[in-house]
Amino acid sequence: VQLQASGGGLVQAGGSLRLSCSASGSLHSLSVVAWYRQAPGKLRELVASIISGRIENYSDSVKGRFTISRDNAKNTVYLQMNGLKPEDTAVYYCNAVLWLNGGIFWGKGTLVTVSS
Repeated sequence: VQLQASGGGLVQAGGSLRLSCSASGSLHSLSVVAWYRQAPGKLRELVASIISGRIENYSDSVKGRFTISRDNAKNTVYLQMNGLKPEDTAVYYCNAVLWLNGGIFWGKGTLVTVSS
């Protein structure tokens, strides 16, 4: 599975961005799709995930501001980010886990920069 993330950029605090992650195969083959982020000098952290196609989870830091969704017809996972804060600045990565064998796949990151 190849994952391609896009949609990052520079935005002012309070603004919005939508990230997209296109998968090379069907999303139905994936038990988990998720977004992670890594800020400079910090560990990579889970931002949001969809498990078994329907169970959404969010980190406390983004709950109520970010929404993860998937479009099975387009094999694409989205992360809608509203109310952005400077502390949301990071490289965002999409991640997926295969139903078949638990294989884990990562896309290249997309940089989100939030100015104050």
